This record gives sequence, C-alpha cells and structure tokens, in this order.
Amino acid sequence: MTDELVQGDRVELTVGAPAHGGHCVARLGGGHGRVVFVRNALPGERVTAEITELHKGFLRAEAVEVHEASPDRVEPPCPWARPGLCGGCDLQHATGEAQRRWKAAVVEEQLRRLAKLSWDVEVEELPGGLLGWRSRVRYAVDAADRPGLLRHRSHEVVPIDRCRIAHPAIQQLDLLAREWPDADALEAVATTGGDVAVLARPSGTGGPLPPDDPAEGTTLGAGGRVRLSGPDEVTEVAAGRHWRVPPEGFWQVHPAAAGTLASTVVEMLRPDEGESVWDLYGGAGLFAAALAARTGGRTTVVEASPAGAAAARANLADLPAAEVVEARVDVALSRRRITGPVDLVVLDPPRAGAGAKVVRSVVAAGPRAVAYVACDPASLARDVGTFRQLGWRMSALRAFDCFPMTQHVECVALLER
Repeated sequence: MTDELVQGDRVELTVGAPAHGGHCVARLGGGHGRVVFVRNALPGERVTAEITELHKGFLRAEAVEVHEASPDRVEPPCPWARPGLCGGCDLQHATGEAQRRWKAAVVEEQLRRLAKLSWDVEVEELPGGLLGWRSRVRYAVDAADRPGLLRHRSHEVVPIDRCRIAHPAIQQLDLLAREWPDADALEAVATTGGDVAVLARPSGTGGPLPPDDPAEGTTLGAGGRVRLSGPDEVTEVAAGRHWRVPPEGFWQVHPAAAGTLASTVVEMLRPDEGESVWDLYGGAGLFAAALAARTGGRTTVVEASPAGAAAARANLADLPAAEVVEARVDVALSRRRITGPVDLVVLDPPRAGAGAKVVRSVVAAGPRAVAYVACDPASLARDVGTFRQLGWRMSALRAFDCFPMTQHVECVALLER
C-alpha cells in the first residue's frame, strides 16, 4: 500500500514524461496510481527510486538504480551530480540534445495546459558547450566552515572540489579549498569583459539562503555583502556596447545569453524610427539600448532595484531620449509613473511572471507589439493566456538553452494585437 510508504523506502517505477521542475512523472501502482516526481531519470526508463518526500497528493523520489536505461542517458561529467549530492544540475545524465528536447516538451506542456495553446517548440543551443558557462556562482558555507553547493530542495551543504558548469575563471579560484568561518555564503562573478569579483555574506546577517536559481539575478539573498576581491563595478559586453554593473547586480548568467536575447527581441519587434519603447523590469537597460539604437524615440526603463536603476541611468546616459523610472512595474503602471500610448513593450519579469494586472495595463497602453522574455515556462504560459483573453495572440516563440545541465530554459515570445 502506498499509504504505508515512508521516506527512504525504495520502489520500482517506469518513468514517464518530463514535467516542469526538473523531474519526470511516474505512477506508483499503475496508470491511475499515486503520482511520483522522479529526479535523475529519463522518459521511458525503468528505475528503482528512493522516496525523498511524501505529500498528500504526490511523492518525490530520486532514481538510485537504472534497470532499463534510455538511449539518451550518459555518465554525468561531474561526480557530485548524483542522487543525494549536489542539487544544482538536473540533467547531467542526459545528452545535450536530449536536454533540449526535455525543455521543449516542458514549454509545450505549460503552454497547452495554462494558455490553451498548441505550439511546437525547439530549444536552441548557445555557443560554448554544456560546461563552463555559468558566470555567477554561489557557494554556501556549512557548520564546519566548508563551502559547497546545496542538495536538491535542502539547505544541506555538499562540499565539492569544483563546479563543472562554472566559468573557467571561477573554477580557478581557491574559494573551495579554504575554510570560511566568518561567511554564510560566497558569490563569484566572471564577466564577458574579463572581470572577476568575489563577494561574501557575513555569518548571521541574512537568514536562510534563497534557492540557487541561475535564471534569477543576485544569489546571496538578504543581508549585507562584503566585496572580497575584484572591482566595485564589473564590465559586460553585449549588443555592441560595454555595460558597467555592480557585481551583485542582475546580468544574464550565460556569456552568450544577453546578446542572443537582445538580438531576438529586436528581430521580433521590428522597431521603426521614432517609435516609443517601454523596457519593463529593465535591469541595466539591455533591451532599451538595443531598441533605442534603431528607433531614436522615447525609451523608458522601469526597474525596481535601486542598484539596477542606477546602472541603467549610467549605461544609457548617451541616449538622450532614454528615461529610467525606479519603481515596481505594477506600481509604475497603476500610479501612472509611466503613461501610454506606447508603440513597443519589452516584458522581462522575474520567475513569478508579470501577472494579470501588469498584462492588462500593458494592453491598455496600446502597443502594437510586446516581446516577453521569460525564464519560467509556467509564468510565461499564464501571462500568454491573459494576453489571449484580452484579444491578443502569440505570433512567434523562440527558446534558448541558456542554462545547460539544468532544467531551466529562456524563452522570447512575440505578442500582437
């Protein structure tokens, strides 16, 4: 009986399709049995899985033995990418092509379920391969002062020798060979401009660390930061410009991502001379600059982070028609800090998405097109569903493997009236 299972029990399962979150779906006891979300498995495999969590409607488990392997299975290149060890990489046991098919299936499923939209998705590979791409890495420090990475869905630190997906300049640092008695966490940054910086969060200043999400920006969470090495501003190179940002500020974590996403947004929106632009959740102003270079028109960046807004003002200072509004996007729209009409809008929200209130305000401003940049397929699908309810359509979608070896995927969708 499944009700008698306890954490640590092992069950044999045939694994089904991938699902949002880095796992596959299996059924315990047949097609109508209890749902089990299984990590470290691939569709079609027969595995022995160890139960890690029990919930009312589902179980979580790790595949600890593979009886019938998928042809897409490979040996993980990192010895720490195993059940019960580092939780940073979800898909090291799959070929690169299989990882991209996995992510495409997840995006398709989310659009079908949440936006009621059938769409064939292809996830495009970025240059540089599967390893050595992550330009911002956070290490947690355990009670014995040893740095490492967190187990999946846990605050338990796994000390490691090095992170294989980290940028080579980060792997060369000696952070993991030392003890850190005065720090809760470390963050290492290696930029496309050649800068390397290391930050620390002093012990006891910020509470539990937030989830280590490569698609989000700052990873040290609340509390103060101490810069241990490197400049107080780092240089990134993208979209034909040099960008100055604080090392803890948001920037795309894959070296090729910023340029790829900026060129995709421009290609989709087809900006014309004189058109006005809103870059919402604009960060340092990447999309605003790429579009303003072609329109020459009024361009407004809305960014809630004081550091991000300051970086945008500095980086866009050579564009006289660019304005930066430091505010939450929903507040800027509802309190008329920015007002329509506007011709083009870029939405690049955090993982939670823009939300129905922001989507309705954007539609009310009357743009001819919206480029939606999304790091979460579920949030994208929910917001696309809202656009569709308001009479808009998704007319293009491109997806990029900006986070190889992990479950994360970046999408750019074009919404038009």
